[in-house]
Amino acid sequence: MGVISTSEFRSGAKVEISGEPFIIVDYQHVKPGKGGAFVRTRLKSLKTGNILERTYRSGETLDEPDMEEKEMQFLYAQGPEYHFMDTSSYEQLSFDQGQLGESRDFLKENMRVKILIYKGKPLTVEVPTFVNLKIARTDPGVRGDTASGGTKPAVLETGATIKVPLYLEEGDVIKIDTRSHAYVERA
Repeated sequence: MGVISTSEFRSGAKVEISGEPFIIVDYQHVKPGKGGAFVRTRLKSLKTGNILERTYRSGETLDEPDMEEKEMQFLYAQGPEYHFMDTSSYEQLSFDQGQLGESRDFLKENMRVKILIYKGKPLTVEVPTFVNLKIARTDPGVRGDTASGGTKPAVLETGATIKVPLYLEEGDVIKIDTRSHAYVERA
């Protein structure tokens, strides 16, 4: 397990605090007129999602967590269990709905995802930033109302509901930004 110094802090760096993995969300190097320099950080727990604010003296070090990132393929969901396969070793892992969080709204069979593994246990599933999904159900658009820029709810093939422009219909395949859960364009 390596260490990371305050001079190596950057957004997205992963550190371990009290045996728990965190990701650095934000940091700021501060050099006061008198006294030692320090780094103000905002960290997000990779287990709970909680935000932690900490200050470290310049030059202090933190442990890097025992983590690995694997590319896996989503196979299928069975009840609350979601099954994935490592694309290189064919080893299979399963997650339950709670562990997946909002990622499950965009999972489609055979989709490739990144899975973060901490101390041998799957921790998070990262879906691609943009995914193409089919609209399963939506109300018909009102003719002539396309210019107003209005939106309507649409249920996607994965079961997630998002807002889409009025002119889209059932069966249309659309591109979605998974970070904002927003419609981008027709695929």
